[in-house]
Amino acid sequence: MIPQSFIPDLLNRIDIVSVIERYVQLKKAGANFQGLCPFHAEKTPSFTVSPVKQFYHCFGCGKNGTAIGFLMDFAGMGFVEAVHELASNAGIAVPEDGTGTRKKISPEQQAAKQAAVLAHADIMAQAGSFYRNQLKQADPAISYLKGRGVSGEIAARFGLGYAPDGWDGLRTVFTDYQAKELVETGLVIEREDAQGRSSSASRYDRFRNRIMFPIRNTKGQIIGFGARVIDQSEPKYLNSPETVLFQKGSELYGLFEARQAIRSAGYVLVVEGYMDVVALAQLGFPQVVATLGTASTSVQVQKLMRQTDLVVFAFDGDRAGRNAARRALEASLPYVTDNKSVRFMFLPSDHDPDSFLRTYGGEAFEEAIRGAEPFSEFLFREILEGNDLRTLEGRARSQFVARPFIQALRPSGLRQHIVRKLAELTQTEEDDLLVQLEIAKPAQRKRRAPARHLRTPITGVGRQVIRLLLLFPELVHELEDAERDAIEHFDEDVALLFSDVVNATYVVGDSATFASLVEYFRFSGRDYEQLVIEVIGKQDLDLLSARRELKDALRQVRMRLIEKELSEMALSGKALENRQHYQDLQNTLLRLRAQMTAGEG
Repeated sequence: MIPQSFIPDLLNRIDIVSVIERYVQLKKAGANFQGLCPFHAEKTPSFTVSPVKQFYHCFGCGKNGTAIGFLMDFAGMGFVEAVHELASNAGIAVPEDGTGTRKKISPEQQAAKQAAVLAHADIMAQAGSFYRNQLKQADPAISYLKGRGVSGEIAARFGLGYAPDGWDGLRTVFTDYQAKELVETGLVIEREDAQGRSSSASRYDRFRNRIMFPIRNTKGQIIGFGARVIDQSEPKYLNSPETVLFQKGSELYGLFEARQAIRSAGYVLVVEGYMDVVALAQLGFPQVVATLGTASTSVQVQKLMRQTDLVVFAFDGDRAGRNAARRALEASLPYVTDNKSVRFMFLPSDHDPDSFLRTYGGEAFEEAIRGAEPFSEFLFREILEGNDLRTLEGRARSQFVARPFIQALRPSGLRQHIVRKLAELTQTEEDDLLVQLEIAKPAQRKRRAPARHLRTPITGVGRQVIRLLLLFPELVHELEDAERDAIEHFDEDVALLFSDVVNATYVVGDSATFASLVEYFRFSGRDYEQLVIEVIGKQDLDLLSARRELKDALRQVRMRLIEKELSEMALSGKALENRQHYQDLQNTLLRLRAQMTAGEG
C-alpha cells in the first residue's frame, strides 16, 4: 500500500508538463500549454495542460486529470505503477509500509534497485535487437511469416525476430555470458547437476529456432518474449518466465502497439495467440491484444478498461472456449459498470480469429464482433445452465450460483437490472432476493428514508463555493464560523460536497492543492468527475480574485437564508414574539448588502 499522504507531496514535486511532453507535443499558450489530444483524433488543439494547477483537460472529449491520471489513462499504467514511475523520475523513494509515514530507504538502496531494473531493461533491449537482426538472415523464419501473410512492415512494427538454432547464440551479444542478469531476465538457463545444483559454467539460451515476439510494457520497453516454433517441435509456444520486469498475469501482448487503434475503434478485441494479433493487424484490425498463455486476469481487464469502454473477448465455440470465457467473465466482474462493457465473441470450433477473417472477410468479422454476446446475457447463461426454473430447486440453485457473481459487481444501474431480471426468472420479490444475495440486510430492505427538512434551493451558488474551495484549498482555512454555519443549511447534496472538500483539505494537510484533492477523491473511491469538470473553466482564476468571488458567494448564501427566515418569522407572527432576534437578522442582512455593494474582500 502507498500511503495516501505521499500523493500530495509527489504531485507538488513533479512537473506535469514535462511528464505529458514525453507523449504529446505541447506549445506554450498563455499561462498554459496546448497540444493535440492523445485521447481522440483532432486537427485543432483542444488539449490543455496547466503547470500551475498540475492538471490537464481536453475541451473536445472531456478527458482530464493529474500526472498520475494521465499515465493511467494514456499509458495504461496501474495507480501504483504510475506513482512509482513519477517518483522514480523525480528521484523520490516511495514509502511502502502502509503506515502513512515515509519508509526510510537509503540512497544507496534506491540507486541499487533502480540500477538493477535499468540493467534488466537494457539486456532485454539488446536481446530484442539481436533477434530482429537474426530474422533478416533466417530464410525458414521469413518463409513461415510470409506464409502467414505477415508483411515486413507489420513484422517491423511488432519488432518480430528470430532466435537461431544454437545453444548459445546470445554469447555473440553478451560477452559476459556468465552474468547473473542473463538468468534473472530468463534469456539464459543454467543446467543442474545430479544434485540439483545450478552451474553458471553450463548455460544455454532459453529460446532456440523460434519466431520471437517481444512483449512490451506501456512505456514500450521489452519486458519479455513469446516464442513460436517454425517446425513441429514442442512446446509450440514458449514464454519468458516471470521476472522483476515481467508478470504474465499483468501484461497483454500488443497493447503498446494497439493503444491508438483501440481509441479510434472504440473497443479492444482480446484473443489468445500472438500470431492472431499480428495477423489481424495485417488484415486491418490493429485494435487487438492477446493474453500470454494464461486465463484472463482482473489486472488485465482493468488495464484494458483504462484504454476503452468496451472489451470484446474472442473464444472458440467449444467447451474449452466456454471455460475460458467464464474465467474472463469472472475477471471482468469488478470493472463492468453502466459505462464499461464486456462482450463475448464465440467463433466456430474449426476457426481462430485469423482463419475466420481470411475465410469470411472483413465485413463478416466486423459483423461477428458487433454480434458478440453482451455481458449480461452470457452471465445469465452461466447462472441458469442446468437449472430447471420450473422447480423450486432450480430457482434456488440459480440464486445460489448467481450470488458470487452479483456480489462482485459494483453497485450500478446494470447490477440493479440484473438483480431485477433474476428476481423475475426465479419468481422472487426483489427485496427478498437482495437479502438472499447478501447485498441487503433484512432490517434494511423495508426501511423508509426519514423525511427531509425543506431547505432553501441555493444549489447554484453553493456549487460555486465548492468549486472555488476545490481550486484553492487554502481558502478553506479562511472560512468564518458564520459562513460555515450557513453552508450547513445548503441543499443536502451540496452540503455533502462541501463537507467532503473541507474534510479532504484537512486530511491532505498544508500541501493540499487542486491536483492533490483530485487524487485524494480517486484514492478514496469517490466519483467527483462532474465537479472537477466544472472547475476546469476557472483554472485561470488567481487567488486574489478567487478570494473575492468566494466571499461574494458566501454572502449570497447567508443573505438568502436570512431573507427566508425573516419571511417565515413575519408570516408566522414570530417577528413580534422575538423582536430582538428579528432586528438582529435585519441588521446582519443590511450589513451583508452593504459589503456586497462596496465589493469588500
